[in-house]
Amino acid sequence: MLKKVTPLLLVAAVSACSTPLDRRQANGNDDFVNAETTSLLPIPQGLNTPTNSKEYDIPSVGNNVNKQLVGKNLDIRAPLQVLPMAEGTHIEESSDSIRVVIESIESTTDLKQEIFEVINGYLTQNNIAVRSEDVTAGFIETDWIENDEIIESNWWGSDKVYQLRQRYRYHVDVKPHGRSGSVSIDLVEHQEFYDDKDQKILLSGEDKRRYTTDMLNNAIAYMSVKRDQAIRAARIEQSLGIKIDLVTNSTESAHWLADANYKSVWDRLRLVLPEMGFDVVDTDNSKGLFYINLEESGGFWSSLWGDQKLSLKKGNYRLLLKETDDVNQTKIMLHDVEDKPLSDESITEVYNIISDLMQEDRKVR
Repeated sequence: MLKKVTPLLLVAAVSACSTPLDRRQANGNDDFVNAETTSLLPIPQGLNTPTNSKEYDIPSVGNNVNKQLVGKNLDIRAPLQVLPMAEGTHIEESSDSIRVVIESIESTTDLKQEIFEVINGYLTQNNIAVRSEDVTAGFIETDWIENDEIIESNWWGSDKVYQLRQRYRYHVDVKPHGRSGSVSIDLVEHQEFYDDKDQKILLSGEDKRRYTTDMLNNAIAYMSVKRDQAIRAARIEQSLGIKIDLVTNSTESAHWLADANYKSVWDRLRLVLPEMGFDVVDTDNSKGLFYINLEESGGFWSSLWGDQKLSLKKGNYRLLLKETDDVNQTKIMLHDVEDKPLSDESITEVYNIISDLMQEDRKVR
């Protein structure tokens, strides 16, 4: 079949490139593999043997070394390294495996679900089909991944193509507490064809590590992008103001109701309370408690309220957060040091200040 060519190509030519096999081998011949071992220089009897330097002696081969990896069988490419580029990741490496340890960066996020979504997202983005997946068992196995490279292009006939086909299996392990986990990867199947002929490549351990390292790096790079986006989105969300209302009725003590979930209200109060003049002495997130202290009731509060006399005195207080039936609303209560609710008058006075600070949008850093 005659291929179409541009008018500029007046002379048809055949271009030949090196194959992936050639690129992993040293240039030149490998005659050294068959080099003969010669004996040392014989010294006639009666003469002293000269001192031989040990500087250029070739060390003995260890017992665990594959002695077949010489000549064309030796891969001269530099080894690849796993790059834990995503936020909250680091490497745990042993002699036979590499794991990327992943820490949770959001307490509200299911780490195992996040890891599976990242791997599936990366595979989908690169049009890689999934053959099998089991979240409970913790693995994702890909279908065949094919990569074709034209080695010889012929304008009149068919191109000679080098095809690499592989399948991988990701292993996901998350600790029972859910705050940390790890991802590792295995090369399940590997095939190489040149011009439709099976090259019957026997991979060494280093060969497999090179391929799996590359795939693992790609997935972690994808996680890096997704985590950066999530961190940015969280910062924007935290910067937005939170509307709070004053609730006073005869059935319960006066309090405030914030239009945000518990975590968002907690994070915002950590910023707002010091701005109001309260010193945060201690906190207990599990109980929704801020132990706060007001040192300068007169001076600070008078600067906000002018000459108006306030009922709130300096001393220790407790600020309590409580989740409501609506996950997007949080109840805020202010108690004295004995854990008794303050008067409705005091709650109203503080509300006029805290409402403005809570609703103020902040700059995203």
